[in-house]
Amino acid sequence: MVLQSSLKNCFQLSCILRTPKAGFRSTTCGSLIIQSISNDVYQNLAVEDWIHDHVNLENRQVLFLWRNSPAVVIGRHQNPWQECNLRLLRQKSIKLARRRSGGGTVYHDLGNINLTFFTTRKKYERMENLKLVVKALKALRPQLDVHVTDRYDILLDRQYKISGTAAKLGRTTAYHHCTLLCNADKFVLSSVLKSPYKGLKSNATPSVPASVKNLFEEDPSLTCELLLDAIAEEYATQHHIDHHITLINPADETVLPGISNKTKELQTWEWVYGKTPKFSVSTCFNMVYKDSVLDVKVDMDVKHGRIEVCNIDLPEQWLPPALCSELVKSLVGSKFCPNEITMLATTLLRMCPQDDELHNRWNLLCENMVMLM
Repeated sequence: MVLQSSLKNCFQLSCILRTPKAGFRSTTCGSLIIQSISNDVYQNLAVEDWIHDHVNLENRQVLFLWRNSPAVVIGRHQNPWQECNLRLLRQKSIKLARRRSGGGTVYHDLGNINLTFFTTRKKYERMENLKLVVKALKALRPQLDVHVTDRYDILLDRQYKISGTAAKLGRTTAYHHCTLLCNADKFVLSSVLKSPYKGLKSNATPSVPASVKNLFEEDPSLTCELLLDAIAEEYATQHHIDHHITLINPADETVLPGISNKTKELQTWEWVYGKTPKFSVSTCFNMVYKDSVLDVKVDMDVKHGRIEVCNIDLPEQWLPPALCSELVKSLVGSKFCPNEITMLATTLLRMCPQDDELHNRWNLLCENMVMLM
């Protein structure tokens, strides 16, 4: 498989991709295989958006190959607090992204590859795409026991999920994307995709847990590079095009005008968290203070990622009623976010009397509130 990355190739790619909507005109027909040189999840998701919005797919199809540094990617209609361990993500500096397609939550790292198949809506056929992937795997390693299920997953040895799938159907264009586990960190995967948050009630689309396995565990000679080449070659064969993978830089505005704005939008709190469907939190926690164990009950409604209704039931006289009331009042309208709550608690603490006992109690309550997020 030949990888092209010359300036001449970039110019050719821009001619292929550009359309009137982007201020250019389509100049060629035929399918195209492109691969991102970036491992940034936001940039790669932005490329998907850009191709979906700008490329005329009437006379061509596009296969987009990409890999990400550690990231958790949730579906368009999912709740991140319900789907993953946000505290662990922050500790490990793992990015959280929300894609524009539906489906469930997935963990990405450099041991996982991503494939996006772009077509017109009329030609959209995810089963055929997955069969193409299976055929490529079989051609590469005939001994592999892999097959596609009715749920559009790819299973290894009839029980282990190695590929999940999701799609976005536009008015005239569509894309289907899937993952493929080669040598991902399964310990991190299972840890970050386990929500520790209690008392959440949501109508958001839940993920369906599954047993997973890396292809590397079945055959240690397999690498992401081998898999990418095999899939690209099978795609080229089926679409009667040259076996070339064209490298693309998701930050290149000359090829993808407007891509930077798409990338920035995908990184915003308003998109990642604010698009979460409305949910409620009803939970209790214990606070150990000196020789006492205190029960605290918290009820909140969260809409667009912001606290809409809040009630905190504290033991009587544990905090001055006015201070507790001010906390509840300040929480309403705030982001359901540990950083924002910490800042809010610090600001309110300055209003407290200079009383060490009161300050200690206040800090303990706020620390526990932050743990809810």
